[in-house]
Amino acid sequence: MRAAWFERRGPAREMLDVGELLDPRPGPGEVRIRVSHSGINPGDVGKRSGRGAPMPFPRVIPHSDGAGIVDTVGPDVADARVGQRVWCYGAQSYRPFGTAAEYAVVPDPLAVPLAREDANDQAACLGIAGIAGYRALFADGSVGGLNVLVHGAAGGVGSIAVQMARRDGARVLATVRSADDVERVRETGADEVFLVSDPDLAGRLRAAAPEGIHRIAEIDFAGHIRLDAQVLAVGGVVSSYFSTHPQPSIPYWELGFADITLRLLGSDDFHPDVKAHAASELTAALVEGALQIPIAVGLPLEEIAQAHEQVEQGAGGRVVLEL
Repeated sequence: MRAAWFERRGPAREMLDVGELLDPRPGPGEVRIRVSHSGINPGDVGKRSGRGAPMPFPRVIPHSDGAGIVDTVGPDVADARVGQRVWCYGAQSYRPFGTAAEYAVVPDPLAVPLAREDANDQAACLGIAGIAGYRALFADGSVGGLNVLVHGAAGGVGSIAVQMARRDGARVLATVRSADDVERVRETGADEVFLVSDPDLAGRLRAAAPEGIHRIAEIDFAGHIRLDAQVLAVGGVVSSYFSTHPQPSIPYWELGFADITLRLLGSDDFHPDVKAHAASELTAALVEGALQIPIAVGLPLEEIAQAHEQVEQGAGGRVVLEL
């Protein structure tokens, strides 16, 4: 099969190779997907560039998310799976070989049926960003009728969180870094959008939600926790999936007297049932048209280095490989 891989960490054009590898075979409880689209996440780029732990495997085929058709199954998997259109997540989570290849093997539960023929590119972007975005708002149940705040709403995780909250009947407030993103985020379903650089952001959020904000999807715990403390409702929840500082300080008493819950999220390590539930809801939203993933760039496998560079530079939407 044609595949891309790296055996050392560093710049995309120096580390990524494209060539022929042996076709993988599914083992017990696994399925093989003939990949049509491979979604690229910032985390995939980080694994290749050198951020984080050392190389966990001698050779890595990158990317955890993808979409395609199941073409063969391993022992203990129903033959009816063959021919199913699916999207997958976790392909390169604690595993060496991801979706940047003509074939990818994943555990059967991680290949999610997709009853929409024209959505493979979008479905290939659901895994990491979608499951994190869904968990950030829905870990404590429905958000229907609640005020929610999504920081970084123009990004991959944030834009999905906005749409899923809107679908569930929340009143959605959002922050963005650029004025160019304001209207785009409104179009995804945010009721009000604010610039995170606004010196009176806390006051504007309190005016927009006088009773307080019940759930916050947080892109920078260290950078925003003092702001969040000023606008949360009593009993509110902050769910953070990133922090610019690894050991942030918090306004303890301000949060404590408001009975605030802090959730720190690492999507690779969510319980399998949590991932499966999020995947089911994301799929339903995509199929019914309530969730749309903006694809900025689609490139062939041979241009994977350029694709990684597009993610690093900020493509203004998702970047996928088209196989």
